[in-house]
Amino acid sequence: MAKAASSLTFSTSLPKLCRPFSISITQPPQVSLNSKKLSCSISSAFKISRRTVTTTKASSMASSGITTVDQNNRKVVEVFVTEEELAVSLAKYTADLSDKFAKERGSFTVVVSGGSLIKSLRKLVEAPYVDSIDWSKWHVFWVDERVVPKDHPDSNYKLAFDGFLSKVPIPSGNVYAINDALSAEGAADDYETCLKHLVHTGVINKSSVSGFPKFDLMLVGMGPDGHVASLFPGHPLLKENQKWVTHITDSPKPPPGRITFTFPVINSSSYIALVVCGAGKASVVQTALGKSQNSDVFPVQMVSPEGELKWFLDKDAASKL
Repeated sequence: MAKAASSLTFSTSLPKLCRPFSISITQPPQVSLNSKKLSCSISSAFKISRRTVTTTKASSMASSGITTVDQNNRKVVEVFVTEEELAVSLAKYTADLSDKFAKERGSFTVVVSGGSLIKSLRKLVEAPYVDSIDWSKWHVFWVDERVVPKDHPDSNYKLAFDGFLSKVPIPSGNVYAINDALSAEGAADDYETCLKHLVHTGVINKSSVSGFPKFDLMLVGMGPDGHVASLFPGHPLLKENQKWVTHITDSPKPPPGRITFTFPVINSSSYIALVVCGAGKASVVQTALGKSQNSDVFPVQMVSPEGELKWFLDKDAASKL
């Protein structure tokens, strides 16, 4: 297997613009126990109530490890005792999907975010995955990006390159970064043009349901305020339903200038892995997945893909469930 390149360059074969939850249950859940994990299959919702598993309180559930499944809505919630176990499971999940799509369609389109998500991908650059994954089939995109130079500390590109991309042999032409020489609006328009070209050439699938690009896998995190991508609570961009990629110049979290995928694109995905760690995010997780008196709707609650949504939580993030 060839080693990853020490730096990435943009493909010249692409167009110039393409530079790169108490519930009512009609049937009892199926419960299986082992030393580390409690697995429950629930037909109508993915919150477990205390009445459902009478031997387990919400706080101890997180420390035991839990998987809950909403089969109707194709939503899965997994809670891990440690972030290390989460990272191991996330690597296998990603590698399995890589193999699936590489065999089915000859390519694997992956969207990543910034933040702590990249750290949680670290097991992919270790054995056995670094040598077993067909990295040549990967095409990598960003669900959002800060409009800063690629070597800037705030750059999601730099974060991904330093922690992941520089350590795996993904072809440089398959890594699609924004054109940071443009304004936020120009960079968003440029990125959307790039995506449309890749849909036209068949690299990215197109959803037969929504007409928006259908990425194979989105690997995204969530902010303490419940934001995903650069879609923040109460912001007008939450309602954008025409554009594929849009821009924001008043981000409540610096830097203010960013580009972001819109919810129609996010929700056209085949698979979304939503990775959330830390006690600071427990209240939002409780609102999104558990029993909470909070009437606010967070952006993360608007994530509802055509395919499967899987939450990867560590015990701290799930501590209020």
